[in-house]
Amino acid sequence: MAKATERRVTIRQVFKNIIWPRRKHLFLGLFLIVISRLASLVLPGASKYLVDDVIPSNDLNMLKWLILAVVASIVVQSVTSYSLTQILSVEAQNLIAKLRSQVQRHIIKLPIRYFDNAKTGELVSRIMTDVEGVRNLVGTGFAQMVGGILTAIISLVLLISISPMMTLYVLLPVVIFGLVSLKAFAKIRPIFRERGKINAQVTGRLTETLGGIRVIKGFNAENQEIKTFEKGVDELFQNVKASLTATSFVTSAGALLLGLASAGIMGIGGYMIMEGEMTFGDFLAFTLYLGFMIAPIVQMSNIGSQLTEAFAGLDRTEEIMNTPLEADDRTRTLSLNQIQGDMEFRDVSFAYESGKEVIKGVSFSAPAGSVTALVGTSGSGKTTIAGLAATFLNPDSGQITLDGKDLQTVTLESFRSQLGVVLQDDFLFEGTIRENILFPRPDANESQVQQAARAAHVHEFTDRFEMGLDTLIGERGVKLSGGQRQRIAIARAILADPRILILDEATSNLDTESESLIQASLKELMKGRTTFVIAHRLSTIRQADQILVIEQGKIVERGKHDELIAQEGRYYQLYTYQARI
Repeated sequence: MAKATERRVTIRQVFKNIIWPRRKHLFLGLFLIVISRLASLVLPGASKYLVDDVIPSNDLNMLKWLILAVVASIVVQSVTSYSLTQILSVEAQNLIAKLRSQVQRHIIKLPIRYFDNAKTGELVSRIMTDVEGVRNLVGTGFAQMVGGILTAIISLVLLISISPMMTLYVLLPVVIFGLVSLKAFAKIRPIFRERGKINAQVTGRLTETLGGIRVIKGFNAENQEIKTFEKGVDELFQNVKASLTATSFVTSAGALLLGLASAGIMGIGGYMIMEGEMTFGDFLAFTLYLGFMIAPIVQMSNIGSQLTEAFAGLDRTEEIMNTPLEADDRTRTLSLNQIQGDMEFRDVSFAYESGKEVIKGVSFSAPAGSVTALVGTSGSGKTTIAGLAATFLNPDSGQITLDGKDLQTVTLESFRSQLGVVLQDDFLFEGTIRENILFPRPDANESQVQQAARAAHVHEFTDRFEMGLDTLIGERGVKLSGGQRQRIAIARAILADPRILILDEATSNLDTESESLIQASLKELMKGRTTFVIAHRLSTIRQADQILVIEQGKIVERGKHDELIAQEGRYYQLYTYQARI
């Protein structure tokens, strides 16, 4: 897999793709936060009026109205705060759900070769974790930031109206704090980006550990896995520690500057009151308004950290969303409604790594309805040929044709809708036996399911289960034997009713009794379909229309079983060797 190009999401992209499409929610949220912040400014103004006018004049009636105004402002703040959370937080979670779906949809459509180089847990982290930060862009974080800026501006105007000199003194530490914050958040973004990578690696290893628990316990390797996980967790801790250090520095710098500003204002304000240049009410109002101006700015350290984390997550999401899809190949424009099944390899070569060809100039014909067996030692290239026939891989040179048409021009959807596979690892999904058989055709009726189950001799063991086909099989079918899993996989392929069939070691996990049961159903399954069979057990392919002996990526022998035995070549050696075992 080619390393994805590192990308940085810009503010313009975020505005265009995330914020602007949700402008109705955000504008409503901003309107509510403006109302809330304006209501919050009632208290400082009321305090000044109380101290300077109401108390000196003993005006009880005005005192009542003043208290009512303050209570009303508090109620408005509570209602708007609740409404804001309901509108923006819910919309943020809705956006997260949609982004997760988009990323999953993109990842699942990436080429097979991408997954050969990616950890499952890492991809899970990409889907579930990286997009979570957007809640701070669409949720209350963004609104609070805008609302905080608005409050700070209004408070600044009111502060200037009370005392321009004291306001000027306050602005100096605020400007310094702003510059410190900008520098700090520029350094934090790469830290958050790296955290996403580390988190994905740790999650990936943990997923592998839990999936391979039998191997771990079988080799008494629990402590080894514990140490590996602890090392990953420590890397994550060090990253979090670095980000906490940076953000806490910003917060502490804000607190220090605010403290210095407060001390200075106490001195300047006290002096101005003693000199009669300021009333006590003015000083009280100035102090409260100052709090309304400074608090949002200090709060920016938290919001800024959240927004930086959001951008880092979006960077990684953008990275994966720009990985080309399997179906992005513009040469694939031909949609086939009907497939006969004539397949031909013409001088096909393929390499997983540049300069190291696994398949070298392979040519053969597989007529419609024929069975082509691929035999050879491990690593000879059998599975790669099957992968090319299934379009999991694309040839580096040469051509594969289907019914006379270049397979690389056929749309994957139209081809794979008529493709069936029974793979070596017989992967089953968590759920029931019935759900696994229904996987390729969820709309199949009961009689079709039963027919497929009988053809693959699944009933031979499900009849012994209390729940029959509705028996839960556990993750990857862990509650079943290898032979039972294989038969369910074969039943799944029978139900798919494909024109092209790939059987990769389809009888590898079967005991002698199960194998004899399966042979008849495989023969029925292969009838009338173009079939590629990969088997180490050469006894399973004696009836193949053609047998291709693959060695080091080349076809060294071809023919029917009896012909190849008569030649006493490589196939004869393999066959007689197995017969002696």
